This record gives sequence, structure tokens and C-alpha cells, in this order.
Amino acid sequence: MLIGDGIGHEIVPATQRVVSAAVTAAGSDVEWVELPLGLDAIESHGTPIPDSTLAALDALDAWILGPHDSAAYPEPFRGRLTPGGVVRKRFELFANIRPARSLAGVAATVPGMDLVIVRENTEGLYADRNMFAGSGEFMPTPDVALAVGVVTRQACERIAHTAFELARTRRSHVTIVHKANVLSMTTGLFRDVCREVGERDYPDVRIDDEHVDAMTAHLVRRGADFDVVVTENMFGDILSDLTGELSGSLGTAPSINSSETKVMAQAAHGAAPDIAGHNRANPTALMLSAAMMLEWLGDRRADRHLAGAAHRIRDAVRATIASGVATADLGGLASTSEFTETVLARTLRR
Repeated sequence: MLIGDGIGHEIVPATQRVVSAAVTAAGSDVEWVELPLGLDAIESHGTPIPDSTLAALDALDAWILGPHDSAAYPEPFRGRLTPGGVVRKRFELFANIRPARSLAGVAATVPGMDLVIVRENTEGLYADRNMFAGSGEFMPTPDVALAVGVVTRQACERIAHTAFELARTRRSHVTIVHKANVLSMTTGLFRDVCREVGERDYPDVRIDDEHVDAMTAHLVRRGADFDVVVTENMFGDILSDLTGELSGSLGTAPSINSSETKVMAQAAHGAAPDIAGHNRANPTALMLSAAMMLEWLGDRRADRHLAGAAHRIRDAVRATIASGVATADLGGLASTSEFTETVLARTLRR
């Protein structure tokens, strides 16, 4: 596990306790390896993402990444690729899976929302990850700034397979989001390749597509109608923040980043330095992210113990919030530790 910065010091240990309890209760075990990252790593190793941390991750299949506050890093680290970005790029974590599901006990703008944003995580208009060397954003003169958007058939095909496979486990409906009326070659390629993959390999899955601007309106007006939404990097980042809030709160929005062989649990929210150290942070999103990580591992290893642990965590977190035990951001009175203790008790209940 990588604790990171800010509230990571509270929500990562809380999540570790819940995961350990759930895995043990499900009949298996887990070995934790704590690795330095973020401000603590700058103090101890002179860099926010030490080579020793990356080397250790090489040998691991799964890990939990706490939030990082790179804006608070001293120069020259502040302007560099964030620790999370370094990890995603090194291990080719091409699929960012971000569910948005309304929870009992949490007021939602769109009650009944239960969808998943499947975000291509390696290219698009993100300057920190779309080039082999250097940045996709540059300034040829002090008064001109340019950005390169990258879309490749290979990346489109693999994220499309991820989305359609996921849809088969849900309601068999995939919506492709693009802006092909303006970015006709780049997002048009994304749309066309995703549709080709679906029509060729997943004839049982219903396919439609939407322009990203129209999609924002559809999500607000009828977000409960969507199942799996697949889109490119920047659109996915923006839409998943929107759906997180529409379904209740970004504080409850989980996320994993995965390749074909490795998975990283990482909540969609940030480090919240303003409340760090006050025992007020909401660990829900990271706990649910860890459940996704366990489920991902369980699926690939055909390990019912890991799948069972994932169900235990989800059920315990949802039941805790539904019972009225919630942190301040959700309108509750529970501290981080009180919320965690309640989830732990429910995790071990059955």
C-alpha cells in the first residue's frame, strides 16, 4: 500500500484494516507491503516516487494508492509527472474503471443511478501520458501553447473489450462517448473502433453513442438510463466526476486502474489537505475501490475467497451508510475512526 499525502494517512490505514478483516473472514489472507510515496518520500528518499517503490511494485499484482497532493510538493517536483501518473505510465494501467451508484442514506441528484465510466487511461489529450518521451503540451513561443491529442486503434480496441466484457456482467448496454462532429479523426476513430469491436465480438450487447456535450445533459436528466459508458481519457475524467456527484458524492466514488496483469485501487477524490489529521475524512471511496481491486483479482484468479471479501466490504459499507452512520461530508456525525469501526463490525458479521 502507498499512503500518499493528506487524508491518505487516515483513509489508507482504515481501508487496510477493512480489507484484512474481509479477506480473513472470507477464508484467505493478505500480506501488506508499505511503500513510500509523496511528501514523506521526498523527506526520506529525496523524491516523491522512489525507484525502490517502483521496483517493489514490479513484484506485486495489486496495491492501494492513497491520494497525493503534488501541488504542495517543493520544486522541482511540483511541476513533474505526479506519483500516480508515474505508476500508471510505468505499468500501462490503461483501464480506469469508475462506477457511480447511488447509495441508500445519501441524497443523490439522480436517484437510481448505477453506471460505470470506462475511461481509456493512456492517451487522448493528457500531456503527461500520451508521448513516449517529453510532454504532449508545449509552447513554441511565450504566447502560443499547443497540445497534442493521441488516439490509436490498439488503445481503442483494448478499452472497448474492457467495456463490453464489463457490460456482459451488468445490463448489456454500452454507450460510446466522443466528439466526432468536431474532432472527427481522433474521437471519430475512438467511436468507430469501439463500435466495430462491439458489433463484431459482442453481438449480445446493445450499443449507442453520444457527443460528450449532449452526454452531460443526458446524465443530469436521465442518468439512471445508462449502464457502461466508454470514452477517451479527458472526457472520462470529467464525466466520472460529474457522475460521482450526481449519484451522491465524490466521496463515495470508487475507482481502479488496471492493465491485463496488475490493478491499483485509487479513490477518485484528492488529498483534502484542509481536513487532513482531523479524523473527519470519508474512507468510503477508497474502501469501495479496494473491493473492486479484490473482485478484479478474484475474477482473474478464479478465487472465490477474494470475490467473497469484495462482497463483504461492499455490503458492509453500504449498510453502514444506510443505517445513518456517515462522515460529515455526507451529512453525518461519524469520525473516520467511528465509521471504520462500524464497517469493520459489519464486515465480520456474517
